[in-house]
This record gives sequence, structure tokens and C-alpha cells, in this order.
Amino acid sequence: MTEFLIRHCIKTEGGADDPAVRTAYGKLAGVVGIVCNLLLCAGKFAVGLAFGSLSVLADAVNNLSDASSSVITLLGFRLSEKPADKEHPFGHARFEYVAGMAVSVLILVIGVELGRSGVERIIHPQAVLFTPVTAAVLLLSIAMKMWMAFFNRTLGERIQSAALKATFLDSRNDALSTSAVLAASVLAHYTALPLDGWMTLAVAVFVLFSGVGILRDTLDPLLGEAPSEEVTRQIEETVRGHAGILGTHDLMVHDYGSGNRFASVHVEMAAEDNVLHSHEIVDHIEQEVLEKTRIHLVIHIDPITADAARKTEKP
Repeated sequence: MTEFLIRHCIKTEGGADDPAVRTAYGKLAGVVGIVCNLLLCAGKFAVGLAFGSLSVLADAVNNLSDASSSVITLLGFRLSEKPADKEHPFGHARFEYVAGMAVSVLILVIGVELGRSGVERIIHPQAVLFTPVTAAVLLLSIAMKMWMAFFNRTLGERIQSAALKATFLDSRNDALSTSAVLAASVLAHYTALPLDGWMTLAVAVFVLFSGVGILRDTLDPLLGEAPSEEVTRQIEETVRGHAGILGTHDLMVHDYGSGNRFASVHVEMAAEDNVLHSHEIVDHIEQEVLEKTRIHLVIHIDPITADAARKTEKP
């Protein structure tokens, strides 16, 4: 089903850093998320009202928040494809991170409200009627959420999207929380234990925990997290692999969104070398790094004397 949707809905060809490709994947994920979550919300809301289950209603509200999150994700991808302009010379790709952060904030708000409702139901417990219809709706929800998690993970990995990875984690957590609601409903039916409020509170805690994790993952790039060791090593090995480079230092990488990463580094070269030849080497290195890592590298040459060069050169 996942490959079928991708094959028939993604008409744009190109790499993961192509804004058009990322937008196409983001649109597909957003539309699928909105449709699936609205269907789940409607089914659970009807069952929760009919049989008086607050935990099922809480799960329905959670699905409604997920539909809203899909709308935010869709808008985030649409805005991130805008080209660079005078006010934003590095483009708008960080909108994708902002969308992921907005999703996490919405999840946290829903978690707080669910927790409040759960505490109220614990203080004032009510009988809950459990029927095969309830079980069928919850089982269908679990199956659909597991598929949505796989779907968003597949899309997220293909374009390396923080927003879609956040949506994958949210869908997976929803499947787990719905499983807990189903288990509590079965136990309450056969043991007469007042578990509805406690399970609502447990779902709230689970939602809050998920929201905090997603917020951290999407906020770090906006705050300027350090590049991974793999990226740093790849750049340094590429630079040092060229003749005439005696050393490197002060490597900095700036992330402005997928396909919009920039870096700068100082390279040590012999002062006696021809400046045009040194410049040609640097140009070649910058182009090679761009092809390998999709990072726009700017190199500053530090000329050093022959004596210093002999001390710096590898034995």
C-alpha cells in the first residue's frame, strides 16, 4: 500500500534535497494523515459517546490533534519550498523544522487536557459499557496507526525529514496508547475495576512524553546543534585528501534546512605556493564536498612558511 501510494502520487523526480521532491512527499504524508486521523476520530468519538468511555474519547481527541498536526506538516512543506529572497538569503527550508516544533507543541497541549480529564474521571468514576463494536473500532485503529507509522517512516527516511520522523513517532505512540486503552477496557469489563480514568491519565502521560521528545528533536536544528561526527569526519577527510593541504582547523557547519547546509573551514597551505594554484585546489575541494555531502563549503587559506609547513606535514 505504501509503495502504491508513493508510485502513483509522487510524480516529481529528483534527489532528497530537491524542494519539489520534498514538497511532494510532504503533501502526500499530510493528506494521508488528515484523512486517516479524521476517520479514526469520528469512529472513536461515536463509540466513546455511545458507551460512555472517556479513555476512548481521549483517544479520539488525540486523533483529532494528529489531523491538525498533518495540516501543520502540509503547510510546513509548502512554505519550505519557497526560494531564497532578499529577507531570507538562505531560503525557507527551516519551515520544516518549525512545522515539527508546532506539531510537538500541539501534542503537549492535548496531553495536558487529557491528563486533566483523566484526573476528573478518577475522582468521579463512571461505569463504562464495553462491546464488540468498541473492540473492533480500537483494533482497526491500532492496525491503521501501525501502517501510518510505517508509511511516515518510509517517507521520512527517503527525504531525511525531521517533520515526517516526528509524525512516525507520533503514529507509533498512538498505536501503543490505543492498545493500552483496549486492554483497560477489556479488564474493566471483566473485573469491574474503574480503570477508565487511570488509562486516560496513562495515555496523557504517554502523549506528553512523546511531545517532549519530538520537541527536542525538532528544536535542536533551530538552535544550531553541532554537526554529527560522520559529517565532520567526511569533510575533514575530503579536505585533507588533496595535495598541498598541510592542515585544517575551525570547521563550522550551519544548518538552514535540508539542502541548505553551509560550512566554513581554515586550511593551511605553504606560503611559497603559487596563489592561483592554491586557489584552484580550494575550488576543487569545495566542489567535491558539495557533491559528496550537499554542503556548501567556503575555505579560508592560511599561508604558512616553509619551516612551519615542515612541522605541520604528516610524517
